[in-house]
Amino acid sequence: MINLTTSAFDLPERLSHKADPALVDGDERHFAAIAESLGQSIAELSDRLEDARRAPGGKGREAMDRDTEIHRLTGRLRTLRRFGLDLCLGHFVREDDTEPVYVGRLGLTDGTGRRLLVDWRSPAAAPFFAATHANPMGLASRRRYRWSGGRISDYWDEVFTSEGLEGRAALDDQSAFIASLGGNRSARMRDVLSTIQSDQDAIIRAGSRGALVVDGGPGTGKTVVALHRTAHLLYSDPRLGHRRGGVLFVGPHRPYLDYVADVLPSLGEEGVQTCVIRDLVAEGASVNAETDREVARLKSSADMVKAIEPAVALYEEPPTEGMTVSTHWSDVWLSADDWAAAFAAVEPGTPHNEARDQIREELLTILMDKHADEYEGDSDGGDEADDEVPPALLRRALLQNRELMGALNRAWPMLEATDLVGDLWSVPAYLRRCAPWLSADDVRRLQRGDARAWTVSDLPLLDAARQRLGDAGESARRSRREAAAATERARRADAMASMLQNVEIDESEGALGMLHGRDIQDTLIDDSALPTAERDPLAGPFAHIVVDEAQELSDAEWQMLLRRCPSRSFTIVGDRAQARHGFTESWRERLERVGLDRIEVATLSVNYRTPEEVMAQAEPVIRAALPDANVPASIRSSGIPVRHGSATELAAILDDWLATHGEGVACVIGAPLFRDTPRVRSLTPALSKGLEFDLVVLVDPEAFGDGIEGAVDRYVAMTRATRQLTILTSA
Repeated sequence: MINLTTSAFDLPERLSHKADPALVDGDERHFAAIAESLGQSIAELSDRLEDARRAPGGKGREAMDRDTEIHRLTGRLRTLRRFGLDLCLGHFVREDDTEPVYVGRLGLTDGTGRRLLVDWRSPAAAPFFAATHANPMGLASRRRYRWSGGRISDYWDEVFTSEGLEGRAALDDQSAFIASLGGNRSARMRDVLSTIQSDQDAIIRAGSRGALVVDGGPGTGKTVVALHRTAHLLYSDPRLGHRRGGVLFVGPHRPYLDYVADVLPSLGEEGVQTCVIRDLVAEGASVNAETDREVARLKSSADMVKAIEPAVALYEEPPTEGMTVSTHWSDVWLSADDWAAAFAAVEPGTPHNEARDQIREELLTILMDKHADEYEGDSDGGDEADDEVPPALLRRALLQNRELMGALNRAWPMLEATDLVGDLWSVPAYLRRCAPWLSADDVRRLQRGDARAWTVSDLPLLDAARQRLGDAGESARRSRREAAAATERARRADAMASMLQNVEIDESEGALGMLHGRDIQDTLIDDSALPTAERDPLAGPFAHIVVDEAQELSDAEWQMLLRRCPSRSFTIVGDRAQARHGFTESWRERLERVGLDRIEVATLSVNYRTPEEVMAQAEPVIRAALPDANVPASIRSSGIPVRHGSATELAAILDDWLATHGEGVACVIGAPLFRDTPRVRSLTPALSKGLEFDLVVLVDPEAFGDGIEGAVDRYVAMTRATRQLTILTSA
């Protein structure tokens, strides 16, 4: 945190006119108050966090509340320590009030309750981002800061009325946002919160009900919107809090997630789960793309995912013949109708593997009732009642009956997702039964020698199978938990009996009397010590899912996400013109087909990132394949023409750029033999999607492919450049 005796401003000599005390003294006084309040807040939060950690863990809701509070305090404390004074983004002055309103990453008050910073996500901060000259929203002026090393290295003033000129002499021809676009890139996405534009802000602040599509071409800030909208939703919508499932953020590939990794933590949100589609399935870490395009097409449909249900249902048909179940005390007939009744007792939505316990319990109930009926029918009212079989003993005998348990295991076997899906690709008759719409040629094409040679196209089916089947080990763990709880209950009962044996007490009164109660004894058992499965953090359900580069998802992959978001609350970010496999429908048509219904579409049409020089050459590339592509209009020029040359010049071009640019990141796209260096990446067109670089060098772009896929790859690769594009071809 900045020393109170040091100015918050560290302006270079060329900006000395902005250091005029008349322009910055008000800010200096306010920053001094912020610095003092920050110190107090950090100290208070540290104490509260320490108290929360020392507090008893408790159980159930009490433990959850404690953990939530620790998470909240830790996140806020980390943000305060991370930023210091640069929590402040800028300020605005209203026409009817000369007192500036300072906007920050978090809200902050001083000891008297005076508001020093308004949280950027609050409605009160909206004019800072949304005001334009066409709609000033009652503002007279606005100031945005650029921070570097905890000091202000530049700032910009914008005025909306003639009165706003007073004390705002530090005006520039370009806004803070435009001026920042030419800044050097790095391996991580830059902090752009203070320069969010009005069209982006409107989408960030939109509600979370239903599906909101953010459609925009390259450089329109879709990723910025997706990330900041995530943070805003968690702040503004209590339905999306971590207790309710929280938010899942899905990116297109691993380099993208690495690139944006710092953004949400910088916005005070560290609990958001992030992933790529393949992370949702255990097998996703090692799979490759499907090499046969027709096989990939067949597996990409939602219908193929639906084939999992009949595939499982085949193993859920009750026996059609009855059997005699013998015990030491009786022979009981278990009819086909009894089997059907037991199968019908499964609660709706119960996964297959977890349902077997319910069927077993229903079978036991049926058999024990029949035994009791038979016993009563044989009784003549004499002393036979003395021979009545204790229910617990009869139950144990039935559970140990090999014929009964064997019949149950055959009728309702435990299944593994990999076996189920593997059988589809190795048993033609099974696939025909589960997917009757497939032609004979389709069935034949989908068969393969190694049924478990998984590809990306198999992941939606494996995911659906795993969801439908559930955990095969849960039954065994449940039995171990029950046994462990029973053992612990018996141990405690013995201890309590020993403690209370010489004490006469009314069991209906007093703390000692309560110890006789079964419910009280159960609460004393430590559930955390009982055997449980480790929860998959990506299993859901989530309250909201944000999907970036969503145009690439197949219908089958959409089912993976819908399964994890029962509320159907989505932010869907993408560009139809950047879909490598084509996207001829509208967003609404595509999303309604995969299962969404409440759909709104917002369009971003301004290209803030890509210079005019680059877009002039990129636009014809995509329009040749997609005449109706949503190509955004660039708002700036780099002054650097697109360079063309020979692939033999690659090394010299990079050496020259590195020698003349002390900062920034370049990327070579299309040269698989080129290896990354500290400031030069080497990527395929697909893995460059969503990223940006100061210099982009394309090597043999015509070799990227033909048709829509080739055109999209060239368009995406070209539009990664924020300053300079070079296109090289082999002789």
